[in-house]
Formats: sequence, structure tokens, C-alpha cells
Amino acid sequence: MNDRQFKHIRCTINSRAVDAMVDVRASLTELLRGEFALTSVKHGCDVGECGACTVLIDGEPFNSCIYLAVWADGKDITTVDGLAEPGAPGCLSYGELSRSMGLSKGQVRRICKLLQEEGALRVVPRYLDNGAQLENAYALTPMNDWRLKGGSPSSS
Repeated sequence: MNDRQFKHIRCTINSRAVDAMVDVRASLTELLRGEFALTSVKHGCDVGECGACTVLIDGEPFNSCIYLAVWADGKDITTVDGLAEPGAPGCLSYGELSRSMGLSKGQVRRICKLLQEEGALRVVPRYLDNGAQLENAYALTPMNDWRLKGGSPSSS
């Protein structure tokens, strides 16, 4: 006997309108990783402590591991991927990521390390106009977001 219940939701993920049929018990982390292949949203503690799953929902930081996917209906969700400038690789420093995601710099460093290991993030130097180097920044590289684009794995 299958007692699973599903609900249709519509939301915006990284500036893209999406529709999904979600299990009412599924977390937002499970939706973002499983349905939309957004692997920058990490499974960490699954209890809302570590911050590896942090996303912005209507501009406010939330731990997506303890936020039900059905609650995302009608919301604007931004993942780390979505913080990059559209049309060009975005460069964000620890401080910029920390402020935008509402996390400590230590939490951001751990998330960035995980993303670097998966090839989703690369370190790039930042320079002032006079050529002086600033702290390193992180450039978001293209993610496996074929489902958000309406394609399939073979079409990307």
C-alpha cells in the first residue's frame, strides 16, 4: 500500500519559474538536489545546525533541510548558484557570501570547500583598479541545471 501524498507546487528557483510535484514529507534540500540537480545545496546535518543547506527564501536565509518542499509554493528561492551574476561567472568573496546567506565566514568556507571538491566552484584572484590583489573570490561554474532549463541530461 502506497500512503505517500503529493502536492503540486510552483515557485521560482534562481530566477527561473518551476513546477514540481512533491512528496508532502520531502525537505526543500531533497527537492533542490533530487528534482533540479542543484548539488550546491548540501546534505549536512539534516537538523538545521551546520548551514550547508542554506538557501534564501524570499530574501531570508533558511536551512533547507528542515524546510518542507511544499512550503516553497509561491516562494522565490535562491541557492548559492543563483548568487552569480546572470550571463557571466559571478565572483563572490567569503564576506559577500556570508552577508547574503546569513552565515558565519567559517560556515561559508566549509560550503565553498565542498563546492570546490565537486567542481562547482573555483577560486579566482580579485584585483583593485590599481592592480593590488584583494582576498580571493569564488567564481561559480556552470552547474548541472538541465532540469531547470527544461532539457534532459543528454541535451546539455
